[in-house]
Parts: sequence; structure tokens; C-alpha cells
Amino acid sequence: MHVLTLGGGPAGLYFALLLKKHRPEFEVTVLERNRPGDTFGWGVVFSDQTLGNLMDADPESARTIHAAFNHWDDIEIHFGGEVLRSGGHGFIGIGRRRLLNILQDRCRELGVNLVFETEVRDAEQAAREYQADLVIAADGLNSRTRQRYAETYQPDIDLRRNRFVWLGTHRKFDAFTFAFRETPHGWFQAHAYQFDADTSTFIVETPEEVWRAAGLEDMSQEEGIGYCEALFADVLQGEKLISNAAHLRGSAIWIRFPRVITREWVHWADIDGRQVPIVLMGDAAHTAHFSIGSGTKLALEDAISLVNHLEAQGYDLAPALRAYHAERSVEVLKIQNAARNSTEWFEHVDRYARLEPQQFAYSLLTRSQRISHENLRVRDTPYLENVEAWIAGHSGLPPQPIPPMLTPYTARSVTLKNRIVMSPMAVYSAVDGVPNDFHLVHLGARALGGAGLIFTEMTCVSADGRITPGCCGLYNEAQRDAWARIVNFVHTQSDAKIGMQLGHAGPKGSTRRAWDGTDLPLSDPAEPNWPLLAASEQQYLEGVSQVARAATREDMDRVKADFVRAAHRADEAGFDWLELHCAHGYLLSSFISPLTNHRTDEYGGSLENRLRFPLEVFRAIREVWPQDKPISVRISAHDWVEGGITPDDAVQIARVFKAAGADMIDCSSGQVTKKEQPVYGRMYQTPFADRVRNEAGIPTIAVGNIFEADHVNSIIASGRADLCAIARPHLADPFWTLHETAKLGYSGLPWPKPYYQGKVQLERNLERERQMQAAQVGQEASLARLRAELEGSA
Repeated sequence: MHVLTLGGGPAGLYFALLLKKHRPEFEVTVLERNRPGDTFGWGVVFSDQTLGNLMDADPESARTIHAAFNHWDDIEIHFGGEVLRSGGHGFIGIGRRRLLNILQDRCRELGVNLVFETEVRDAEQAAREYQADLVIAADGLNSRTRQRYAETYQPDIDLRRNRFVWLGTHRKFDAFTFAFRETPHGWFQAHAYQFDADTSTFIVETPEEVWRAAGLEDMSQEEGIGYCEALFADVLQGEKLISNAAHLRGSAIWIRFPRVITREWVHWADIDGRQVPIVLMGDAAHTAHFSIGSGTKLALEDAISLVNHLEAQGYDLAPALRAYHAERSVEVLKIQNAARNSTEWFEHVDRYARLEPQQFAYSLLTRSQRISHENLRVRDTPYLENVEAWIAGHSGLPPQPIPPMLTPYTARSVTLKNRIVMSPMAVYSAVDGVPNDFHLVHLGARALGGAGLIFTEMTCVSADGRITPGCCGLYNEAQRDAWARIVNFVHTQSDAKIGMQLGHAGPKGSTRRAWDGTDLPLSDPAEPNWPLLAASEQQYLEGVSQVARAATREDMDRVKADFVRAAHRADEAGFDWLELHCAHGYLLSSFISPLTNHRTDEYGGSLENRLRFPLEVFRAIREVWPQDKPISVRISAHDWVEGGITPDDAVQIARVFKAAGADMIDCSSGQVTKKEQPVYGRMYQTPFADRVRNEAGIPTIAVGNIFEADHVNSIIASGRADLCAIARPHLADPFWTLHETAKLGYSGLPWPKPYYQGKVQLERNLERERQMQAAQVGQEASLARLRAELEGSA
């Protein structure tokens, strides 16, 4: 087989050497446009785990790389006049030129044909000239191959917000260092790490608008570098910054990072009647932001994966390439999602600058969501315990390490014992809107289960405001008295607080219970449909749902009065907390979203106008709800449809409710239209709570696929939200908080006294499991050391 690789970067060289190692009889050629010693980077970084993958793939080159790298465990953060350090992160830095030279030498040793100073403008012509059966397009970020066959590869290139410059310095850093500086124009930050005996990479970045305001756009290269030297003089400790881009003029050294995603990675070209695949690899196929150091990692692991799949398929190219793309696209998506989180964090440093240094540093360390609270404990227990003690102290507890999710939270006169909320969840089990024994057991069990705040399901303010005939209401005294019974149980039998969520179904009402067909209109004559209201005439399920009519001023006055009466009854029933439901396409949400509000009066048009009626309702209930009790507002922070509410809008919405007296924003999303296309994942809605909290300056509740204590602890400790609402996990486990706390190995959380023996046994069993796992890990480590010693002897 004749294999041609376009591009002599890490991806192209590593693929060539691995293939030649497995198949010495193959003709493998690498075409590179630069000279062997040319490179325009400084150092590259990857983790200890990546080096382990290289050791498995080719121990010879991995050992040489290992001998050349600079290793560090610590991350050091300079912010707010403090220097904070966390260890156990396990990175290696190596000069890009040194890495390329190692890979070039290994290629030559194995017999790869390296051809330098050769510009490839036409992949098909090169394939024809070298009689290639397989072409690897590892031609980098600005891949000509990707551009030529864009119709096949379908690239999506997103030029990111920040400007950055890649420099070097002879200041030797003993940790991966992040430094932040505020200027009159905005924030700058530096990423610095040592990669050889006397040189470090020093990247400076800042948002585009800050870069322009600081005048860097009009500075010469020397002036721009001088500006950075002065800004980070204390970090550089007298050393200069160095550029290796003398060929660039003026501000051209400052670039914006392009995030590259390609839908397909293989183009089949007809070369003189032969179908030859041209396969993207490395930066040609995908990029990951330098702030998580994964570009080189992805490139090298692409090469490993493709060679493994070629071997597994006996070099039957079509199935091997399908398997390669299927495997790598999933892994790359994970890394790119993490890189996106990290990129956005650095693009919005001003969002987090209000945090105190300890929380700012924690937020930075966990920005990608690939490092969690418990993962930090494994890496550096003393550091994490200091963070936990700091959070406890700022929550009014003695400054000692406890899980952040177990710290108290106070809103007005109400103090929650911890940060766990049982999210409002409809159970469709009421009769004529009256909660019954099911609700008593359902809510009572969760209150006993350790959560700090228990929310009712969305409770409707009128009979025609219900979602289904099984929904609870608070529009008569019988319902109030039934709720009072439940509130009394929660207050007398637990130390949880209980909140009432009030709402009106609007255009999504008069439907069947979920198990009989979600969102489908009623069809049983025994339970007839009722008329529906919305901001504008609409039909939630096109051709299926009832048509909701546009609310008149009279309708709006009646609805507002219904909310006021329900708020009165909630107070009479003894609820501690009130939440106004303005999300998910229900009546108040239908006014807020431009997808459902097409009014031409003062309640339609601008966001300010669309918020007018929900604000009227909020102000009316805030006026009658006791001033010493909090009110939160649930919003849809993203409609997930073009033209709908965006996270930018959510920040504005939160600011308006904050000004009206809201104590907290419950940040959900979607369910406004069936055309939505959410992007799901762990904690996928938490970024909305993060933005609202840290931009609008109002406390938030994070929701959405939060299902482990580790998630909650990470969210609370990083300042991304103040409370975490757990929904479906509470349906599966009423004692979620108690069980998750026990899994952490923390025994300080009290259980209901009748259940104390269960606590003792659970903690004993979990401790036994931890000891067994530790023993197994130790045994595996011993075997690994033995294997390494035997390989070394051989």
C-alpha cells in the first residue's frame, strides 16, 4: 500500500511512524512545505495521560519525548493581589520544534519517506504523483484540503472573541501559570508554562474590544510586546518577552482562535478510476482551544486511532475509516465541548472578576467541567479542603472542610440548611386541584430525605390554568387547607423548608396526564376540555392542540387577581418560599418569548414590552407576599430556536425581575416550542445560571441533568449558582441528599432519628467498598510496576 501524508506536524508525522511500524512493507511518504527545523510555535502541552497513550502506541518515541519534556504538577493563579496554587494536575511541556524533531527522527529510523519544502496545492494531483492508495490530510488549521473539498467535509469555523499573541520568555515557571490584570480598558490574562531548560511559552489574550480600546491594533509588534511586558512585569520578574514571528508586521501577531468542526472527515476522490480516500486528521479536522492544551493531544490520538482501526479491519479502507470517524468524532466532541467551556470562561473574565480570589481560582480550575470537585480532591486534597473551609466560613459556619452543597443559604428571613432543592415536578395526582395523601407522602418523603428546600409542582391559580385535570391548584380554601396539612408535616417532621410554585398553563393547558399522552388534548367526555389563553393566538402542537386565544385586558386583570389570591393562600398555608413560573411556554412565558408573543399593543414587540404583564403579576404578588419571605422566578433562559429567547436576553430578564424585588432566578430553558433543538449533556443548563448570577448580579438556581453530589459541589464552589434543583433523581430516590452525602464519605449530615441505623449501615458498607476499591487500585499499580520492570529488563 502507498500512503501519502500531507503535512509534517504532530498528526502527520505520528501517523506515518505508527503505520510504518505496523507495516514496514508499506510505502509511507510525508510531504511538508517547511524545512525540518521550521516551526512557528513555542511549546506544546499535554497531560500525563496522553503520554501514557503514546507509551502504549510507540514506547521508543515516547521515551525520547519523556526525556525531553518539562514536567509540573501545579497550577498557579495570580488574581486580586493573591497567588493561589493547586497541585496534582500532571502536565508536560515540550518545545514544538523538539517534538517535531523527535517524531522526524523516529520516522527516518522506521523508513518513512520525509519530503520537506514541498507545497501541496492539489491533494488529488499529489495522490496521482505518488500513486497513493490512502491520503492523510494533516495540513493544519488552514487546511487547503479541507477548503477544496468543503462540500464533502462541511466545515464549521467559529472565529472566537478574544485576541491573543503567542510569545516566549526566559522566565522559568515552576507551575502552569495564569495571571490576570485589569486595565482601564478591561481584562488581560496570561497563560505561561516552561517547555525546556530555559524557555517558557507566554500567551497573552484579551477580548477584541479591550484589545482595540488599549490601542494594540495600531501598535507595532515591538510596541505591543512592550505593552505586555509592562502589564505582566511582576510575573516576568525582569525577563523580556520574545517573538518568533518577525515575518509579521504590526498587530498581525495578535490573532483570534478559530474553532473548527467538520461534519465528515473522509472525501473519496476518483484518481484515474481508483477511489482514493482523503482523510482529515488533527487541526485540519478539528481544533481545541489552547486554554486546555488539547490540540496536540487530539492530533496524536487521531493517529493512534486510525492505525488501530486500519489494523483491525485488515486495511479494508471503507470500514476502517467509518470506524475511525465514529470513534474519534465522539471523543473530539467531548474535548471540544470542554474547550468551548474553557474558551468562554476566558472570553468573559469580567463576569467572574467580582468573585473573591479563592472562588475565582476554583472557578478557573473547573471551567471546562472536565475537572470536578472530587477530582480536585484526588489531585490536591489540602487545596480542596482549604476551599471547602473558605466556603463554609463565608456561609456562616465554622471554617472547616464540609461539602459545599451542605452549607446553609439565607434569603430574606429564610435559611435553608443546605443548597439542595427538590425541583418542582408535576405528578398529575390531584382531584379537582386538591393535593391528597399521595402528595403528603411524595413531598414529605423528600423533606425527610435531606434536601434543604422542597418545591411543590407548578400549582395552578385557577381551574382553567391547569395543565391537566390531575394538576394541583390553589384557587379555593379546600386546596389551601390540604396544602397546609402537607406544610405542617414538613415543618414538624423535618428541618426542610417548603416552597410553593405558582403558575398558569396558558396555551399548554387542558391536556391529558403525562402517562396518557404528553401535551395531547383531553379526549375523555368525562373530562372535557376548557378554553385556553395565551399572549397571542397559538396552537402548541400544530394541528393537534386546542387553539389558545389572545388574552384581553380583562383576561389579564382576572389572571393577575388569581395569582394574588393564590399567593395569599400560600402564605395562609404556611409556605416558606414562593416561586413564580415564567418559563416553558406557559401563560406568563408566552408573553416573554418572541416566538409566542406577536401582540402589537404595549404588551408586545420589545423585550421590555413583552415583560410588562409578567412583571405586573410579579409586583402584585410581591406586594401581598410577606416581605420577610423570598420569591424566586423560573425563566426559560434559552428557547433553543432561532429568533427565540437567548442567554443574553435571560440576563436582561433577570435584571428586570431583580429590580422588581425578586430574590432569585430559577434558570431553566426550552419547552416553549416543539421546534426547539436543545444541546443536552451533564449540567447543560448550568451555564445559564452562571451567566445570570455573575452578570445580572442576582442569586440563581441551577437545573438540568444535575444528578451527582460532585456536580452540585462543583457548581456551588465555583459560584456558578447558589442552589441546585434536582428533579428526576429525586423521583428515583427520595433520600438523594442523604445517600449522595454518604457516598462522599461525609458523616456529619444528620438523618431523621428513626432512620439512624440505616445511616450507620450505609456508611459502613460504603466505607468497605472504598477500601476494596483502594486495594484493587493498589494491586493494579503493583502489577503495572512489575510489567514496566520486566519490559525494562528485556
